[in-house]
Amino acid sequence: MAKTGVTAAKKWSEMTWQERREERFKRWLYPRDVKFVSPAAEKSYKERVTRFIKAIKLEEPDRVPCILPAGSFPAYHAGTTLRHVMYDYDALRDAWKKFLNEFDGDTYSSPGVVPSARVSEIIDSKTTRWPGHGLTESARFQQFVEGEYMKADEYDRLIDDPSDYCLRCYIPRSLGALEPFAKLMPFSHLLGMPTRLLGACTLPEVQEAFLALVAAGRELAKYQEVIRQCGREGQAAGFPLFHGGMSQAPFDTFADTLRGTRGIVLDMYRQPEKLFQAMERVTPLNISLGVDAANLTGGPIVFIPLHKGDDTFMSDKQFDTFYWPTLRKLVLGLVEEGCVPLLFAEGRYNRRLKQITDLPRGSVLWHFDQTDMAEAKTALGGNVCISGNVPTSLLITGTAAEVKEYCRRLIEVCAPGGGFILTGGASIDSGKAENLHAMMEAAREYGRYK
Repeated sequence: MAKTGVTAAKKWSEMTWQERREERFKRWLYPRDVKFVSPAAEKSYKERVTRFIKAIKLEEPDRVPCILPAGSFPAYHAGTTLRHVMYDYDALRDAWKKFLNEFDGDTYSSPGVVPSARVSEIIDSKTTRWPGHGLTESARFQQFVEGEYMKADEYDRLIDDPSDYCLRCYIPRSLGALEPFAKLMPFSHLLGMPTRLLGACTLPEVQEAFLALVAAGRELAKYQEVIRQCGREGQAAGFPLFHGGMSQAPFDTFADTLRGTRGIVLDMYRQPEKLFQAMERVTPLNISLGVDAANLTGGPIVFIPLHKGDDTFMSDKQFDTFYWPTLRKLVLGLVEEGCVPLLFAEGRYNRRLKQITDLPRGSVLWHFDQTDMAEAKTALGGNVCISGNVPTSLLITGTAAEVKEYCRRLIEVCAPGGGFILTGGASIDSGKAENLHAMMEAAREYGRYK
């Protein structure tokens, strides 16, 4: 697979994963098509990226890098609401520009965390609720709606042809406007006679579904242009984008979006072999998802939120049996392509620490939510980069002095020897601006390497 930026001396296929990663780091450090607003902005950009690269590689940068867990905070800091910026893209852009100008973090916080409500309305999303749509207008979050969008007896259909299953089963059940796609014939039936596709297109409801898809695409294009504009302005000002792509743990593909919590627990006991086969089937697809996104954006970091692997959801044995094997294959597949998986361990991973040590040195970044960071440093320090743990509750309700002191203690425990990034356990919506400033002050004051 050819990649842009690869040196003439070696083909991509001949490189080690470390060499491939270096090529991705170069593209991150020297982004194409970014016109910096000044030499000082370019210098700051490169210093920030270098800081992260060294932390990931377990080296000691000039100081501990810091990612402000902004989430949808910029909307409220600008005096508006999540609901408003989900519909008003100009307000979205203005809020994030204000945040960029006022907070001197090490990365640019993208408004991509805020989806377009207009797009979700057009396609009639059944899997999400947002302020004013399933939630109160004053809600500060969006909510994902679990359900059995895949039936218990449909594993074989998905395993045999994931694309067909997505098109004619999963999409019609999860996007109301595209429910008529269930009437399309399998695309494999079009071989030799592609005009067969038009048969279902004679149905008025199928025509309406395609029209809804076009309308959603046009609306999404407007939204994405604002996101891209924000990203360009952030980079031009010297702030790198951190996430280059996203993927999903194979177990969570089924537990989150297809079978739901109830369905997946039943399957673990009633048909574990089918679940194993299905997870193995989607693992290479999830690898491609992350790699393709990293190729497109130029960012090497692939974000993987881990939802069902924490201490409270499953036993150690279940984690070793159902969760970790295919997640590890996903991670190694991304690493082999030079990407840096960012594993967001939501909840607590205190018991998991002893189970996740078998990854190549310096290959991944673990972001912990509520895990004991002293234990994480003992178990993983010197082998992989760790980050996270500043409580959202503290950032929202605490004082600047309390936040700064918490960060100081965290740096004292986790920073020695390198391999640490200061950030929140999770993103915030509301909170105090002075608390985010206190995080950066702590990184600059206490995070210096000698």
